[in-house]
Amino acid sequence: MAALAGHPSLRGLNGVMHPNDAPPAQNHGRYRLRLDDSGVAVSRFRYLRDPLCLGACFAYALNRWCLKPSLDWPFLHNYFNDVLTLPAALPVVLWIQRKLQLRHSDGPPDFSEIVLHLAVWSILCEYVGPTWLGLGTADPWDAVAYSIGGIGAWWMWNWRLPRFGKLRA
Repeated sequence: MAALAGHPSLRGLNGVMHPNDAPPAQNHGRYRLRLDDSGVAVSRFRYLRDPLCLGACFAYALNRWCLKPSLDWPFLHNYFNDVLTLPAALPVVLWIQRKLQLRHSDGPPDFSEIVLHLAVWSILCEYVGPTWLGLGTADPWDAVAYSIGGIGAWWMWNWRLPRFGKLRA
């Protein structure tokens, strides 16, 4: 505790560390936790190693090479991969933005990041591509599928993470 007493984030108003204050980061098993400004522990987003991203990429490949050729279900052929777009692609884009220092947080994607990328992909894939570039077919239901995948991903990234409350020293 004495070694942490000099850390600026742990000083109270009078410059003294309080006994119930936690250090800026603690390791609890496999989760690396940090304290955000509110003092609540949050997990670091794993970008390309995120379980939801890996699962969505696996489900995409499974659908593309195994399920579509053998099953004649319209949902698998038309919308399943669209639902997986945000969970699979957003972590990759956010990792690139982080490496280019355009993203300043390692937390899970917040709602505004998901909505921004949802809007950009919907416009590019459902309007610009089919209308201006002659690529693909404009289908507004694809944008609905992107939205469903985005809402599900937001929920998974922001609510499935372990909640530890305030960490105590």
